[in-house]
Amino acid sequence: MFHTGMGRPIEFARIPDTILAYYEKNREIAPEISILIGTDSQNFDQTKCVSVICVIAKGKGGIFFYEVSRIPLIRDVRRKLHVETNDSLNLATALVDAFEADQKYHDMYLSVPISIHIDAGNSEKGKTKELIPELVGWVRASGYDAETKPESFVASCVADRLSK
Repeated sequence: MFHTGMGRPIEFARIPDTILAYYEKNREIAPEISILIGTDSQNFDQTKCVSVICVIAKGKGGIFFYEVSRIPLIRDVRRKLHVETNDSLNLATALVDAFEADQKYHDMYLSVPISIHIDAGNSEKGKTKELIPELVGWVRASGYDAETKPESFVASCVADRLSK
């Protein structure tokens, strides 16, 4: 089950219409509207994963939706980032499938870029630097733009905060 940014439950099937309404409300006043998808996870007795769909109207704010899942504990950083990236890609694909299934989304779908935010960065102290080329390549090969830290705020800030 997904939730709105305010914590209210929302079925995934309602998210495309909510995004469309937000797009139609803001497309004349916002220079750029984009859909950003990211996932982060935290280890507890299980691995708690949070995937986020964020719709930003540059300079005018945004809305977001999130889903929380729990999976068996993942200790390996590489595997964890693969799971997070895979969850984001699956979510993006489900959203694109919904947009492509109904003509009412056509103009928005063609106008709004979709980007995957990957929770990996180039920090010398970080454990994820060497994984960036393969993760970014995977996302781009899947047809989406990719961002890593510090630009990947949907994964590294929004999902991170919700996963704790």
